Amino acid sequence: MQTFTLRKPEVRSRHGLVAAQNRHAAEAGAAILANGGNAMDAAVVTALVLSVVEPWLSGVGGGGFLLHADGMTGAVNTLDFNVTSPQGLNPTDYPLAGSKTGNWFDWPSVEGDRNISGYGSICVPGAVAGFAEALSRFGTISWADALQPAIEHAERGLEVDWFTSLSLAVEGAALAKYPATAEIFLDNGRAPRAGDRDGVQYRPMPNKAKLLKRLAAVGARDFYEGETARILVEDLNAGGSRIDASDFAAYRPQWCEPLVTTYRDLEINAIPGLSGGPTFVDACARLESFDLSARVAMADAALAYATAIRDAYEKRLTTMGHAATPEAGCTTHLSVVDSTGTMVSLTNTLLSRFGSKVVLPKAGILMNNGVMWFDPRPHQPNSIKGGVKPLANMCPLIVKKGGGPILAIGAAGGRTIFPTVLQIISYMADRGLSLEDAFHVPRIDASTPTIRVNAKADPAVSATVGTRYPVEIVEDTLYPVNFAIPSAVMRDGVENVGMAHPTSPWAAVAVESLADDH
Repeated sequence: MQTFTLRKPEVRSRHGLVAAQNRHAAEAGAAILANGGNAMDAAVVTALVLSVVEPWLSGVGGGGFLLHADGMTGAVNTLDFNVTSPQGLNPTDYPLAGSKTGNWFDWPSVEGDRNISGYGSICVPGAVAGFAEALSRFGTISWADALQPAIEHAERGLEVDWFTSLSLAVEGAALAKYPATAEIFLDNGRAPRAGDRDGVQYRPMPNKAKLLKRLAAVGARDFYEGETARILVEDLNAGGSRIDASDFAAYRPQWCEPLVTTYRDLEINAIPGLSGGPTFVDACARLESFDLSARVAMADAALAYATAIRDAYEKRLTTMGHAATPEAGCTTHLSVVDSTGTMVSLTNTLLSRFGSKVVLPKAGILMNNGVMWFDPRPHQPNSIKGGVKPLANMCPLIVKKGGGPILAIGAAGGRTIFPTVLQIISYMADRGLSLEDAFHVPRIDASTPTIRVNAKADPAVSATVGTRYPVEIVEDTLYPVNFAIPSAVMRDGVENVGMAHPTSPWAAVAVESLADDH
């Protein structure tokens, strides 16, 4: 058990802030703000750099969602750029292993885990189209300029410190199965050791840098309909993927109105459709009837959270999916606020750690394992099917009060995402905690049959939750991620406030300018 305490202070500034899971990416976004860019400019640059500096979590080979809130008008827009399965995807390619039928919490496995890793697990990525579309509508810098920091990082290479070495070692055996992946990330099939005090070790990504340079020169649509698309499809087909040129050419991100709900005196804007948004809204409605104020014991509040989250998850996994009636891992999240109060909440993912584990040999990019998000059982709302989007866990949010945005928040961590952001928002709205304090409260996770309780929580929490549900006490560790990795920015009067995940050694808030900050 951990015997030490980790704490990160919130960052306050009258200038813009970028909160992200890697300080290099956050600093790249903050530099854009310092040079006159706005929140969307900074968000896109940060996301592109993240694809290089933390490739096990996100990348241009994946997809995601974002929300944009105008600091002056309060208008909120959402963009869905999640992955899409290839039209030719055949459910019979994914036979169930054994006779296990699974249930709403426990899907059965597929023979050879072909839905989880390898070329058969890959869906059409939406990140490049999404970033370019967002920049075109709300940004001020060019697509080429937005790519430049990521290109520079790809040419320099992935910095190998102890945390990178750990991340590579965790998946070393799986990465070694694919030659192009192993060439970038491994040394003779093993994770490289961290650089010593006298020097930093980098692992360059020349093919990825070349691809990004081509996109900077000829535009983002080349990823879907040009020479880049041809290279991608060649690589994919050589590995056995069913994705073809028409799948790339047909891909378009989708703007839509936010899914809006109220919680206490807050207006919460979420992603509608096949995201974590509707389930978050459902859980909010379930919590409204509980008294969760500071006068209520945290153990009783935890039981309320467990009940709301668990019941909302049951509804999610039995009714939501591409075949359902519409209703109102590993990932990365970033939150940005600029000096005007405009906010962006953006989540991008490859799904699992290192996605499909496949680096396309000529393209040089890691690809998602989007097929994993489909229910492998037939005749379910979210069953494997060609030409559709899977049910995603991502849940970026914009919170408004008095007509204007006051909070952009989201998290990484698969099924643990929405339970994490739900509790943080409740800690602030119900118990009056600051953003910093809310990030440090030990949380529970109710996204699995057994409720996981942070080992740092009051013992009364596990005792009380255990009166209704099975409980497991776990540490809030770097790996595995038991309680998600949140990041957020907030507007507090004339100041902006930023908070990064306390446990992560790389998560950070970067400031547009350090003058007059604290």
